[in-house]
Amino acid sequence: MTAIRGAAAITGAASGIGRALAIELARRGCDLALADRDEAGLKTLAAEIGAACKVSLHRVDVSEPDDNAQFAREATTAHPALGIVVNNAGVALMGSFEEIDQAQMDWLFDINFWGVVHGTRAFLPHLKTLGEAHIVNLSSIFGIIAPPGQSAYAAAKFAVRGFSESVRHELAVAGSPVRLSVVHPGGVATAIARNSRTGVGVTDNARRSQSIERFENAAKTTPRDAALRIIKGIERNEPRILIGNDARFMDLLQRFRPATYWAPLQRKLERMAKGLAK
Repeated sequence: MTAIRGAAAITGAASGIGRALAIELARRGCDLALADRDEAGLKTLAAEIGAACKVSLHRVDVSEPDDNAQFAREATTAHPALGIVVNNAGVALMGSFEEIDQAQMDWLFDINFWGVVHGTRAFLPHLKTLGEAHIVNLSSIFGIIAPPGQSAYAAAKFAVRGFSESVRHELAVAGSPVRLSVVHPGGVATAIARNSRTGVGVTDNARRSQSIERFENAAKTTPRDAALRIIKGIERNEPRILIGNDARFMDLLQRFRPATYWAPLQRKLERMAKGLAK
C-alpha cells in the first residue's frame, strides 16, 4: 500500500467530490494545488483547510488546453513534489439526444472528456520525473452503463474510461512510475444535477424538477465517503475505483447482461421511486 504524501492537484475543487477530496488529503498532510472556475469557492475552501498544509489556488477552465498547461506549470512550481493529479471537473446535461444540440454536446465533451485529456497531457511530463506518481480520472457509473436521457454524458464518461485504460496500459508497458486509476461514482450527493444544463429541445420544466428530485433522493453516498474511497484506491493502486453500492450493483448487472441490462435496471429504479414516494 502506498501512503499519500507530497502534493496533489485537483480540478473542480470548489465543490462536490473535489472539495471533499481536498479536505481529506489536507488532513493527511498533503499539500494542494486547487483548480476551479469558481474562485470564491476556492477561497472558502482554502480558509476551511487553514494551515493544515500548503495550498495554492488556480482559476482554470479545463476545457481550455492553455489553462491546463498554465495550471500544470504553476502547480508544479508551487509544489515541486506534486505527485497526484485528480482530473475531477465535470458538468451534466439533461435531455435525450434529439433534445440537445451539437453545441451543447460539444460544451459537455470539452469539460468532461477533453478536460481529462488536457489535464493528463499537461501534468504527465512532470509526473514521469518522480519516483512514484498517480493520475486519477473521474468517469462515472455512466461510463459503464448508458441510461436513456444521458447520451452526451454517458458518451463522454465512456470516453474517459477508454482513454484512461489505454493510457494506463501504455504506462505499464513503458515501465513508467506513473500509475492511473479511473473512478466510477454512483449517486453522490452533490449539486451536479441541480447545476445541470437543459437541452434546447426540453420544454417541460416539471421534467427537470422531477429529474433533480429523483437524483437527490437516490444519491446516497456523501462526497466525504466518495473522497475516502478514492484515497483508498490511490493507496492500493486500484485501476478501477467504484463508489457506492449502486455503482457496484450496476457494474455487476452490466457484466451479466451486457446488452440487455436496461430493462431490469429500469424496473428496479421504478420500484425504488415508488418506495421513495410513499
